[in-house]
Amino acid sequence: MTRGLQGRLFGDRGYISQKLVSQLFERGLQLITRLRRNMKPRPLPPEDRALLRKRAIIKSINGQLKNISQIEHTRHRSPVNFLVNLVSGLIAYCHQPKKPSLSRENLALLPAAV
Repeated sequence: MTRGLQGRLFGDRGYISQKLVSQLFERGLQLITRLRRNMKPRPLPPEDRALLRKRAIIKSINGQLKNISQIEHTRHRSPVNFLVNLVSGLIAYCHQPKKPSLSRENLALLPAAV
């Protein structure tokens, strides 16, 4: 799934393994996760720490898109049907009154989009 990507990957503690970290590093990816209780603390740059904290918001948005907006559907009969379902789900999400959001203070720590 990560073929052709470079940069940083953010995951949960379940992805921590030295074998996976070294495989990803060889392909130009850095795996960033929270530490398990029995692991030694390691220094993280402030922007990586901020992005790691925002992972929970991303998970909740993905959950809302899949469950409430019903974007997850696997039996599309045409590419157009897939795109109509995707766009209509995104529009439905935009019209929800309460959505998770980032606080403005933490946005300053995030790296600029390329």
